[in-house]
Amino acid sequence: MSSSQARLQGGPRAIALEIAAEARAEWGFATDIIARTFRAHRELASGARRLIAETVYGLIRMDRRLDAIVDELTAGRAGKAVQLAPLARDELKLLIHEARMGVPIEALASDATRLSREPIDLARAVGEDAGLEGRTGLEREATRLSYPTWLLEAWVADYGAAEASAIGEAMNQRAPMAVRVNTTRVSREQLCAQLAEEHVVAQPTALSPVGLVFETRVNAFGLSAFRDGLFEVMDEGSQLVAEVVAPPPGGRVVDACAGAGGKTLALSAALAGKGRLLALDTDGKKLEELRRRARRAGLTNVQATQVAAGPGGLAKAAGGVYDRVLVDAPCSGLGTLRRNPEARWRLTPAAVDGFPARQIALLVAYAPLCVVGGRLIYATCTLNRRENEGVVERFLAERDDFVPVPVKEIWGRERAEKLGDGMTLQLFPHRHDTDGFFAAVLRRVR
Repeated sequence: MSSSQARLQGGPRAIALEIAAEARAEWGFATDIIARTFRAHRELASGARRLIAETVYGLIRMDRRLDAIVDELTAGRAGKAVQLAPLARDELKLLIHEARMGVPIEALASDATRLSREPIDLARAVGEDAGLEGRTGLEREATRLSYPTWLLEAWVADYGAAEASAIGEAMNQRAPMAVRVNTTRVSREQLCAQLAEEHVVAQPTALSPVGLVFETRVNAFGLSAFRDGLFEVMDEGSQLVAEVVAPPPGGRVVDACAGAGGKTLALSAALAGKGRLLALDTDGKKLEELRRRARRAGLTNVQATQVAAGPGGLAKAAGGVYDRVLVDAPCSGLGTLRRNPEARWRLTPAAVDGFPARQIALLVAYAPLCVVGGRLIYATCTLNRRENEGVVERFLAERDDFVPVPVKEIWGRERAEKLGDGMTLQLFPHRHDTDGFFAAVLRRVR
């Protein structure tokens, strides 16, 4: 809990409750719902928008814990629970969230009284054990951290109980605003100076050599430096995934699942605008966004091509072999819960279990694009070992024409072991303050 927290009032408060209710209905992407709502309420000042967004994300992250606290506070006497209408329950969850974020109880008491005929003691809501009564083991810890029990169980199975709890704690924090400097146009130091002219304080990222972290809370997309193509908003971990691709000067590179092109543009900048960079995806709209971003950044060595479904579509789109093939595979996204907190409630064990087969199929499909002696890089933004090491192990068991390339051979032992196990890139929010990422590098030997 923070020591103090501003409190939403009036219209902005009602808007926050509406957004949270819409997100909760089907656990849709909160970022999209927030953006759509803000477009419909252009009268909202920047400070109100920031507080609404922070409140909504907090309500989504802590939904299970808040529900448990509501149940305790409304349990009533002799086992007779206080019945709250759905809207009143939502508002009580907001009051509890505000209390736990440091809003004084006395500022919330009258609203709590209004919501229920029975007295509700909000002071009980701020205790360390609030909402945990009668719970034990993993269920208690999952409720405390506000995750589905199955997800915490999965992290425990992969990393042990202490690491799982540390991951859960870190995933409940707000992610830093990191950007990648477009080094084809400006140095990191020059961009820092230019941002200062726009009253934005930025510091170099600790792990990425081309990143900055904004210390000033600001709409990055509204800055002239962004409009001029001097930076892209990009998590520091994502920047490191692009870096580990390590394209050779003037080389030929494929970004096989390019999407809107964050890593594509990073690779293009790493090539200093030279060589050939082919961005492939099945989604034409995302590729059009990639083209717009490349134009803004002044990067001319990017070719975005939509991959047609069916046999032969990939070979026709690629038109040859490449020195580096990046397969940034669709995944469960369990490494990005700081930015997409609703995913913890939307995903199911069955959905997560369905990813490895698709990921292996993508690796098998794109492996032929890698030239002999070239590298195939497999990456995800999940912490799930079955989607990470498990996929690589299964691929190598089937393909003896590829061998692992230890990341320490690319970056040196010290850096590789700081950012993974020396063999692969493994990034965690609680260790590196990045999103959770994994990358393995494989060399084609024949």
